[in-house]
Amino acid sequence: MINYIKGYLTSKNPAHVVVEAGGVGYGLFISLNTFSKIAEQKEVQLFVESVYIRDDNPKFYGFFDDEERDLFRKLISVSGVGGGSALLMLSSLTAPEIAGAINTANVAMLKSIKGIGDKTAQRIVVDLKGKMGKHEGGITQILSTSYNKNRDEALMALITLGFPKVSAEKALEKAIKQQGTGTENVELLIKAALKNF
Repeated sequence: MINYIKGYLTSKNPAHVVVEAGGVGYGLFISLNTFSKIAEQKEVQLFVESVYIRDDNPKFYGFFDDEERDLFRKLISVSGVGGGSALLMLSSLTAPEIAGAINTANVAMLKSIKGIGDKTAQRIVVDLKGKMGKHEGGITQILSTSYNKNRDEALMALITLGFPKVSAEKALEKAIKQQGTGTENVELLIKAALKNF
């Protein structure tokens, strides 16, 4: 079992990184929260979680801190929540926001995440309420956007997360219109776009 990988970033986008360690490049799927914390770094240490799919090929997920990985593990323990869905949740909301939604049984907030329906949101609350431990219950998030390069980076991240290009472009345009002139934060642009699917 791999606990963490420490090495140099050779490739990165808001949904995936390649970390070179010991002459091997490890591909890791990451959340937007992790991306925002490593965006300016050249050398990183990411906590790793491997999830096995039907054909026994593992997918590796990387997290900036152990708390985010812990929440990821809790989310994938819920029936119907796979690695992709859990990562999308961690990209749409912060760990404290997810924990707060679970602890307060805020099913509507969980359902606002693409791919999380009513039954899954309720199951997450039932299975995890009271088990959030070290995660706090914060709720607010200020959304902001940027346009040119950041828009393209956000679009690539949404496509990497599995959204069709046309739908991703529409969601981004809607997010930009809703937010007006924004900042240079790609992570927040993607979060705003995710709410438009």
